Amino acid sequence: MNRFLKYLILFLALMGLVAPVAGKMFTWTDSDGIRHFSNVSPPENAGNAKVLETEIQNRISPGRQFKVIKVYDGDSFLVTGQDLTLKIRMVGIDAPETGGSRKPGQPFSRKAHQYLNRRIHDRSVTLKTYGLGGYNRILAEVFINDINMNLEMVKTGLAEVYQGSMPKTFDAAPYLAAQDQARKNRIGMWVQGSQYKSPRQWRKENPRN
Repeated sequence: MNRFLKYLILFLALMGLVAPVAGKMFTWTDSDGIRHFSNVSPPENAGNAKVLETEIQNRISPGRQFKVIKVYDGDSFLVTGQDLTLKIRMVGIDAPETGGSRKPGQPFSRKAHQYLNRRIHDRSVTLKTYGLGGYNRILAEVFINDINMNLEMVKTGLAEVYQGSMPKTFDAAPYLAAQDQARKNRIGMWVQGSQYKSPRQWRKENPRN
């Protein structure tokens, strides 16, 4: 292991990150000479870009905050802070699919995106992480002033409980209870009744090229 990689891992450890999970970490220098570390691919014009096949530490110490700089849809976003830029996937939930630029999305996908954007964009959040998910994204519960935004998305009927496998340490019970309540009261996307289709099923029927 080279010296730079050792220092990077030490740097992440000192930030309070533990329980390593294998993944890619990118590093590059921008036009202002600032060094960046991220789980997101660097821009094409990035200088001195490197891909580090290393262990991304997946447990952020309580109280550590990041700023949300972009919301992609109803369950994923980008944060920056502590010299890191990280793509986050909200653990335990699945929001309606946006469909991309060429396909219409699911019903309520736009509302889910707008709601999450309104609640967290340009705000400071704390993360409780659960390792890595697909596309090298960090799985996390997201909090604003002790409000669990993952749970809020389910309560407002703008996301369902994720139907795939979830981290062993993740407690899905409050999410399932919130989903039952939202469905019973036909809140948000549950107003569709028998016409409702889960994001997982929609992805199977509408694969992205």
